[in-house]
Amino acid sequence: MAGTLYLCATPIGNLEDMTYRAVRVLQEADLIAAEDTRNSIKLLNHFDIHTPMTSYHEYNKYEKGKKLVEKLLDGCDIALITDAGTPGISDPGEELVRMCYQAGVGVTAVPGAAACIEGLILSGLPTRRFAFEAFLPSDKKEREYIMESLVKEQRTIVMYEAPHRLVKTLKALEERLGGERKVSVCRELTKRHETVYCATLKEAAAYYGSNEPKGECVIVIEGLSREAAEQEERRKWEDMSIEAHMEYYLAQGIERKEAMKRTAKDRGVTKREIYKYLEKQKEK
Repeated sequence: MAGTLYLCATPIGNLEDMTYRAVRVLQEADLIAAEDTRNSIKLLNHFDIHTPMTSYHEYNKYEKGKKLVEKLLDGCDIALITDAGTPGISDPGEELVRMCYQAGVGVTAVPGAAACIEGLILSGLPTRRFAFEAFLPSDKKEREYIMESLVKEQRTIVMYEAPHRLVKTLKALEERLGGERKVSVCRELTKRHETVYCATLKEAAAYYGSNEPKGECVIVIEGLSREAAEQEERRKWEDMSIEAHMEYYLAQGIERKEAMKRTAKDRGVTKREIYKYLEKQKEK
């Protein structure tokens, strides 16, 4: 009978955030696959866990993943941990999960700390809908594509950033999203020097430009408001004449009355105003 892969979340700072279940699973597993065994040994020693470890990280995830799946198929129970937080969230894990499902191996999660969620709930910004972007891509073109997609994002945006790149990223976000967009920069989460700096993008870029940040950061950004999104949509149509706007819909086979209704909605006016304008144009 095949074993089970356990995705075990570990503390992102405060060791008291380790769950009883995570400790038990790590003690009872046949093997622990760790992102960095040198870091993880400190955690295991603290909780008196003596389970054998092997490395599983970004640079060996495919080759080592195959070996781990073989062990799982042989009945071995394996616990996957990263340096901090939840496996698969900006850390190795998703590929191994996929390989396990393809091989028919069971996978379960042992939940716990996740910096993206901690930052979101501490931000003071809307939490009902959010988009998680993790670390922005290092590739310039891909990074540009992501930044452009964030301009119209209406959900709260959550991303990670290293301290030495924080100011550069905040300035880029200010340029794209506008300096008045609200942001919360969360640092050293769950640790002694935890801070949450709530400001605008412009203020945050200036503040951290003068106060060098330390520790990994979670940036939580206000999404584009519904009102702003509607205004932006209207501005798109303002460059088009009403006649051309109507023709846009008529060319799709839409009836004239419906075309007037849609044109009016796009431009934020009443259908009657569109009708009056078109009638006046006929008289000229």
